Amino acid sequence: MAKIGLAGATAIGLGAIIGAGIFVLSGTTINLAGSGALIAFIITGIVAIILALEMGELSSEMPKERGATYSFTYNAFGSELGFIGGILLYLGYTAAVATIALGFGSYLSSAIGNSNQLYTYAFSILLILILTFINYRGIKNTAKTDLVLVVFKVAVLALFIAFAALYGTWTVHQITGFMTNGIGGIFSASVIALFAYAGFQAIASLTPDLIGGGRTAAKAIILSVIISMILYIGVTLSLLALVPGNEFGLVANPLSYALNAASAPEWLFILISIGALVATTSATLSMLVGGSRTLFQMSVDGLLPKRFLKKNGREAPVNSILLTAVLGILFLFSGNIYIIAAISNFGILFSYLLTGLALIKIRRIRNHYKEKKDILGEKSMVNFKDVFQMPLYPHLPILSIVAILIFFYAFPNGVISTGIIVMLATMLIYYVMREIKNKQVIKVRFFD
Repeated sequence: MAKIGLAGATAIGLGAIIGAGIFVLSGTTINLAGSGALIAFIITGIVAIILALEMGELSSEMPKERGATYSFTYNAFGSELGFIGGILLYLGYTAAVATIALGFGSYLSSAIGNSNQLYTYAFSILLILILTFINYRGIKNTAKTDLVLVVFKVAVLALFIAFAALYGTWTVHQITGFMTNGIGGIFSASVIALFAYAGFQAIASLTPDLIGGGRTAAKAIILSVIISMILYIGVTLSLLALVPGNEFGLVANPLSYALNAASAPEWLFILISIGALVATTSATLSMLVGGSRTLFQMSVDGLLPKRFLKKNGREAPVNSILLTAVLGILFLFSGNIYIIAAISNFGILFSYLLTGLALIKIRRIRNHYKEKKDILGEKSMVNFKDVFQMPLYPHLPILSIVAILIFFYAFPNGVISTGIIVMLATMLIYYVMREIKNKQVIKVRFFD
C-alpha cells in the first residue's frame, strides 16, 4: 500500500485548517473584537498548539488507529464515551463538509456574477462529488491533490501579507488602537478563531497510512498548527494595517474588503478570489478524509456495521467515503446553515475536550503499568513503547481543558442547546443498541 510522508500529511492538516476560516472568519473576529482579534488569534493559536502536542503524543502511541479523537477516547475510556465522542466528531466532520462546500458555492456564484441559490447549491454538490472521486483514488492521490492546493493558497496569503507590508499603515495606533467590546469581544472572537484552526486532527486519522507512523503524525500535526498560526497572525495584522479595527463591518470577504480600501490592483482581487475557492476546496477534501476515516475506525471497533470496512483496490474505505459525502450533501438541504454550523462547532470542540482527558488517562495507564502489556483489552491498539511525549505535562493538558470549557461558556445559547440535544440523542442510540445486543451493564463503585 502506498503511504504518504511528512509533506503530504502536513498538507492535509493545512488543507483542513487554512480554509474558509482565514478568508471569511478573520473579518468576523475583527468585527467582534476590533484590534483584540489579534489577541484572540494568538490565544487560540496557543491552545491549538497544546492540542496539537496532545494529539501528536496520542497518535504516536496508537499508530494503528484511524479514528483520531474517537480512537483516543475509545482506548482511554471505553466504548460508551468512545461512541458518543465518535458520533459527535463524525457529525462535526460531515456538517463541516456541508458548510465549507456551501462557502465554495457562494464564492463561485459571486465570481460568475450570479448569486442565485440554485447555482450555489449546484456548485456545492459538484465540489463534494469531485472530491469524493479523488478520495476513492486513495490517500496517496488525496495527499498529492491537497499539497498542490495548499502550496497555492499559502502563496496567495503570503502575497496578501506582502501587499499589506508595502501599502498598510504600520503604526501602534492603527494596529492596536481600536478594541471593540473589551474582554467580552476577545472571548467571542476567540471562539470563532478556534474554529479557524479546526481540522488538524484529520492528520491523526491517517497515522497507519504515514511513512514513520505515529512520529510522522505528531510532527505533521504540530507543523500544520504552527504554520497556520503564523499565517493567521500575519493576515490579521495585515487586515488591521489596511483597515482600522473600528471600521471593519461584518463582511464575508474581509481580504477583498481590505484590498478595496487600499485601492489594490484588480489582478490581486482576482487572485484572492481564486485563493478562497482553492481554500474551501482543500478544506472540504480534508474534512471528507477525516470523516470517512473516523467512520471506518468505529466499524473496526465494532460500534458501527461492518459494511463500512469495505475498501477498494487503492485501500480507500469506499462505503465510509460515500456515506460521508451523502450526509454532507443532505446537510446542505437542512434549510438552516446556522444549525449545521452549530453541530459542526459543538462536535469538534467536544472532541478537543476529550483529547485532553484521554491523554491524562493514557498517561496514568502508562505510568501504572510499566510492563509492555496491553491492559485495555486484546483489540486495543495502544502500545507503551517509544512514543512522542508532549512537554510540561500535566500542566498544558489541564490548561487546554480549562480553555475549552471557557470557550464552551462563550458559545451562543442556541449552539449549546443544539449540541446537547445531539449528544443526548447519541447517548440514547448507544443504550438502545446495547440493549438490543444484550450487552452486559458495567457497574462501578466509587465509594465503599
